[in-house]
Amino acid sequence: GSSEDFPDAPDFDLPIIANAEGQLSLESLKGSVTYLDFWASWCGPCRLSLPALDALYQELAPEGLKVVAVSVDVVEEDALDFLKRYAVSYPVVIDTEGEVPTAYDVGGMPSGYLIDRDGRVRSVHVGFKRGDEEELREEIKALLVD
Repeated sequence: GSSEDFPDAPDFDLPIIANAEGQLSLESLKGSVTYLDFWASWCGPCRLSLPALDALYQELAPEGLKVVAVSVDVVEEDALDFLKRYAVSYPVVIDTEGEVPTAYDVGGMPSGYLIDRDGRVRSVHVGFKRGDEEELREEIKALLVD
């Protein structure tokens, strides 16, 4: 397929609230396979998706996978309280304004965007149930060897 088949992932630059310092931009992840996960503290399935993603991240980070969680909570404390209970090891950023979910046309929580090394959105995963990470693992592995 040509590069026209997949839309470019909108760039962003957001403050990091966990597992790193400063700001994080999508541009800085170019060249890596990246899973961008929009979540919220009030989202039930996110209690499953964050730990499941963290397991994938631990497994595939050595092969080049990057994961970024984007909290859409309006209050940072709510996001941090959630992360105390469901800790992850990848960077978590927050968008209290909701501009980035709008740019990505996020439909539900969680919404995950699998982005290839060229910064194109290859697949979108809305919602999460136990076992979804298996399909996601296959998709990620396919992009990592690409």
